Amino acid sequence: MRALLSKSLINTLEPRATPYEVRDKRVKNLLLRVQKTGSMTYYLEIRQGRRLRIGPGSIDVDDARKIAIRHLAEISKGKDPAQIQNEAKGLTFLRFVDEEYASWVKVHLRTHEKLLQRLRTNCRRFHNKLLHEITPLEYEKWRTARLTAGCQRATVNRDLDDLRPVLSRAVQWGFIEKNPLASVKKMKLDRNGIVRFLNEDEEKRLFEAFDAREERIRAERQRANDWRAQRGYALMPSLSNHTYADHLKPMVLVSLHTGIRQGELFDLEWPDIDLDRRILTVRGERSKNLQTRHIPLNATCHQVLRDWRNQCCDDASRIFPGKDGGRLDNVNSAWRGMLKKSAIAAFRWHDLRHTFASRLVMRGVDLATVRDLMGHGDFKMTLRYAHLAPEHKAAAVAKLVEAMDLVA
Repeated sequence: MRALLSKSLINTLEPRATPYEVRDKRVKNLLLRVQKTGSMTYYLEIRQGRRLRIGPGSIDVDDARKIAIRHLAEISKGKDPAQIQNEAKGLTFLRFVDEEYASWVKVHLRTHEKLLQRLRTNCRRFHNKLLHEITPLEYEKWRTARLTAGCQRATVNRDLDDLRPVLSRAVQWGFIEKNPLASVKKMKLDRNGIVRFLNEDEEKRLFEAFDAREERIRAERQRANDWRAQRGYALMPSLSNHTYADHLKPMVLVSLHTGIRQGELFDLEWPDIDLDRRILTVRGERSKNLQTRHIPLNATCHQVLRDWRNQCCDDASRIFPGKDGGRLDNVNSAWRGMLKKSAIAAFRWHDLRHTFASRLVMRGVDLATVRDLMGHGDFKMTLRYAHLAPEHKAAAVAKLVEAMDLVA
């Protein structure tokens, strides 16, 4: 039987008394064999009586075609089909990541660089393991060892989230039969743990430290220009008429008043800011969950962006560009310096986002609105802030007293 293999066609295939095959019209010699049990397998027929296994029928038909085309190209160049089959069976995890997965994930995942770095550092235990040698037991031993060494549960769960999609791709592309970690469950976490956010005193100390830093930068610039003027050198731009000495303070203010993620902040461009309508747009292709969201600018944030725009070059695309106008991707050193100067402990840049959400909830904003503003894909993420509105629980408990008074 010859037909154009498609998902809809494959779903209609039923097992028969004897195995049968459906040959693809699009890729020569690609066929799908249906067993009496109903199981299906893709094969590439090299010549009569000689076939190369592509993978199980569960893989996407387009992926099966790509594998078949790749194998045909390799064979046309003189590669032994037996070697191709052995390489597929003998591929180590690290080789698969470097030679197959990396090129795919670079196209399909915005944060691919960080993911690949984690796979190459955190997952060293599996680097020299053949794909089919990775088992749930092997993973559990690794997880236990990491927890014993002091690794946090959330980190271990993230590593599982990194590993599982890699092995799923290996299944789809025909390198292994099934994902060995498909049934492994993530560790339970306390979703209602303490949320770290700035209190009023900490915020006061932080921005006092920022003001001191800004004055220091301006003074250093002035001294440098005085030195240059005495020697007849070209002067650097004066900072005396600028609202901000550099990018750090406005970045912190924008984060604190919009709750956007640091990566989203680094990616912001001026077309994303509508100063007239007072709206900041986080574009889907730059957000964590690939969903566009619009955040209203309050008076403080609106003024920050207006002042920053006035002192920046109008033709600059990025709002907070790095060197040579490229993407800024690291402010850790300056940020940690500010935390140290203001004596704020156990606080990360991401906690500015928590501060934004926490203050909304404490001021009576409903969780559904907070979820929209934060861009949470899962409402469970938003529920972490529910305890910060104790007046709702207090009001609920108070109703018991009201009811008892009525009975009395």
